[in-house]
Amino acid sequence: MEIHLTNKEFRRLLDMVYIGNWVLNSTRGNDRIADYDELESKLFGLCENTPMASLVETWQGLKVPSRAYNDGGIHEAIADYEDNVFYDLLAEELARRDMDYPEITKENYDELVDRMEAYISEFEEHGADNIVIES
Repeated sequence: MEIHLTNKEFRRLLDMVYIGNWVLNSTRGNDRIADYDELESKLFGLCENTPMASLVETWQGLKVPSRAYNDGGIHEAIADYEDNVFYDLLAEELARRDMDYPEITKENYDELVDRMEAYISEFEEHGADNIVIES
């Protein structure tokens, strides 16, 4: 198979592969999905001897994203995504709790969404500052 990409497109592809592998493997410890690590290594290895050579380094014989790549802002993008997912899930869980965890139907869906939007507005304004856990 042959794919023709501009340098900019290839750079974006590297970001997507890195983010995808991070999502799939970052929490797996020693139980990583090797196929994704190998594909990431193969693609980053293509950077050698190109203007993108600073994006790859060799570690234990594998081509891996370099420290320069890791420090270049990719983890901030991942963190932004994780924050959004966290607050969206929290808003849904709190809204469902407030409704006594009903099965979601056409009849109560709008109520769920309204409650979620209220929580999301709170989180956008104050983050987690006003979350209190009472014992």
